Amino acid sequence: MRSLSFLYMEFLAMLMLILFQCLKFGTATAAVVHAGNGDGDGIQPLSKIAIHKAVYALHENASVKALPLVLGPKGGDSDWVTVEVDCPEPSEYDWIAVFSPANFNSSICQPSDDSEETPYICSAPIKYKYANDSNAEYKRTGKALLKLQLINQRENFSFALFSGGISDPKLVAVSNVVSFVNPKAPLYPRLSQGKSWNEMTVTWTSGYNIIEAVPFVEWGMKGEYQTRSPAGTLTFHQNDMCAPPARTVGWRDPGFIHTGFLKDLWPNSVYTYKLGHKLVNGSYVWSKRYTFKSSPYPGQDSLQRVVVFGDMGKAERDGSNEYKNYQPGSLNTTDQLIKDLKNIDIVFHIGDITYANGYISQWDQFTSQVEPIASTVPYMIASGNHERDTPNSGSFYDGNDSGGECGVLAETMFYVPAENRAKFWYSTDYGMFHFCIADSEHDWREGSEQYKFIEKCLASADRRKQPWLIFVAHRVLGYSSSYWKDGSFGEPMGRESLQGLWQKYKVDIAFFGHVHNYERTCPVYQGQCMNMEKAHYSGTVNGTIHVVVGGGGSHLTGFGPTQTSWSLYRDSDFGFVKLTAFNHSSLLFEYKKSSDGNVYDSFTISREYRDVLACVHDGCEPTTLAS
Repeated sequence: MRSLSFLYMEFLAMLMLILFQCLKFGTATAAVVHAGNGDGDGIQPLSKIAIHKAVYALHENASVKALPLVLGPKGGDSDWVTVEVDCPEPSEYDWIAVFSPANFNSSICQPSDDSEETPYICSAPIKYKYANDSNAEYKRTGKALLKLQLINQRENFSFALFSGGISDPKLVAVSNVVSFVNPKAPLYPRLSQGKSWNEMTVTWTSGYNIIEAVPFVEWGMKGEYQTRSPAGTLTFHQNDMCAPPARTVGWRDPGFIHTGFLKDLWPNSVYTYKLGHKLVNGSYVWSKRYTFKSSPYPGQDSLQRVVVFGDMGKAERDGSNEYKNYQPGSLNTTDQLIKDLKNIDIVFHIGDITYANGYISQWDQFTSQVEPIASTVPYMIASGNHERDTPNSGSFYDGNDSGGECGVLAETMFYVPAENRAKFWYSTDYGMFHFCIADSEHDWREGSEQYKFIEKCLASADRRKQPWLIFVAHRVLGYSSSYWKDGSFGEPMGRESLQGLWQKYKVDIAFFGHVHNYERTCPVYQGQCMNMEKAHYSGTVNGTIHVVVGGGGSHLTGFGPTQTSWSLYRDSDFGFVKLTAFNHSSLLFEYKKSSDGNVYDSFTISREYRDVLACVHDGCEPTTLAS
């Protein structure tokens, strides 16, 4: 009988032979995706790997071993893998790539219209780490022991040792395969407000197509009878992507995305739910059980707490995928929100969600990262340039900041109560708040379809019931001291088109991301402060406070040399905003840093209903002298 070690070497030899068939020299150029104007260089770490240049350099004495072979034995959706590396010719530029599916050879290649961009290994790894990260002596000993965290992404995994750095990779060795107990399990639920105040939607990802299992949500009030609601199923394909790298090396099968609609909820009630799939053989596959609290009735007078931030992205807790400290604040922001989750009712992530930039695997990574938040409170998103912008795809800006995703990922992976999710503008109510969420990546100028929506949304707010009127967009359609267009302090066309609406309908606060810092203005209109107070506002709503809250996690942006009269507080650090409505006449605004969760800027608003009705400059209802 052959020994286990002999079988293992035989397995490696077979796998390496397969890889040899697809590893060739190439002349294609790497698809490096840069962020658009306004949010730094924004390079997705995976885009720096010149995987199209990978060449065959297998060494018979090099090995990579991964343990355990089976992940998540107790039903967990993440697990740690120990990767043992032994290389007889080590270099400081050696690195370990994690591939999923484990078989990353030519058999999984798909035809592409963009043949000049097609690499010779068909897909980028889902993460990578340098071999010497775990052992400073690796260059001398050739031995390393890496700890990598994997999440369930519907496929198995393998680990490959490359030399030559990420710019000139040479395949040296490939590991055994590891896999989760149930790769297809329902995972990473994301709650969202439905189209009515008493509806909650839950979206999740699985490996089950509807022909093999029927998806549903089992839910009900905590401790009471549980009912079942069916879920719809969506997916997308490689040819749905608009450009590389999403169409080429960044492509990875997204599995199936399911959304269930939980309707006729009682206000302010605690519900439990779990995700289910009924297989064709009659058996069931279940997720763990989750809890959420339903929304208050619109206008209900109760404590209501809202968190707002933009541009967070994702990061790896195992230290992998680091390139120029790409998303240094992402985990801090996530962890602070989890820590304070009992004091949060709803979250708004206002664009630049994952910074996947066309590397589809990163969306799973992000939904796993925010799962403790998004499974518990509504996680509302807005569309940013890194979700939508692709040339010749209908986006208002013609860059390729989305890496060819052209909005497909954001529209599918998260639910928003929009009439058309390809047009990412919508309104939503939460108790005493009325939110108008714009899509800065589609035309918002006067006369456009979106402009009409914005005016209708603002006009529809019943300010007696919902005194707190909030406008949200990703790009700075208002004011920012550090905006990329020197001297413009934001999108000049945005202010020209929209500030008349903000003033007419007396918008309290306008939130923006895109610029990776924090800034708060005075109540401003046409470049002038309409109120000189800084910490407390009362009486009439005579201007809109503009807030840039783009420090959710991505690399930070500084401020320009000009000190503007309307800028009250500026901070180039990671953080988020929390709004607390105590009642119809009292609102607390707090800016908290992600590093410690402490408050670094705040103000309060106190007013009565008559103050909202009062006439202000360019915000007066018509009157008549007739009796």
